[in-house]
Amino acid sequence: MKVILKQDVENVGRKGDIVNVAPGFGRNYLIPRKMGIEVTPSNMRMVGIERQVLKKKVEQERLSFQDLIQKLNQVTISFTRKAGEKDHIFGSVSAADIKDELDKLGFDIDKKKIVLDEPLKRLGNYDVPVKVFHDDKAEIKVAIVKEEEKNEPTV
Repeated sequence: MKVILKQDVENVGRKGDIVNVAPGFGRNYLIPRKMGIEVTPSNMRMVGIERQVLKKKVEQERLSFQDLIQKLNQVTISFTRKAGEKDHIFGSVSAADIKDELDKLGFDIDKKKIVLDEPLKRLGNYDVPVKVFHDDKAEIKVAIVKEEEKNEPTV
């Protein structure tokens, strides 16, 4: 059964896509929940018009996010952590830590959009990608530096 998706459906397709699904899935799930409509000539014309409007809207959103991407590309965040031998830090720097620092700088970025395969556990400089809009990404620079140990004199 061919269905035109009215909204993004995970593992099926995006809004406006024409997808081939099992008849039961289309009739019993997608159509009753208004997530899709059956393919007919009149629905095809309607979707064609909606696609043009959606394409213009997406392009305008992409342009508005370009400014944010440029600002994020210039951001450098520094973390000071205690480190042991071989530059391993005690603890780690996670996406939540990066999000907190971005919040302090005035950026409202969801931590799920900060792409870290695993938390950073070594001293050094890293380029961390941030998903801003669909496939558009910015890269922020993260520096992890060693905390200087304070040697206090004993009396």
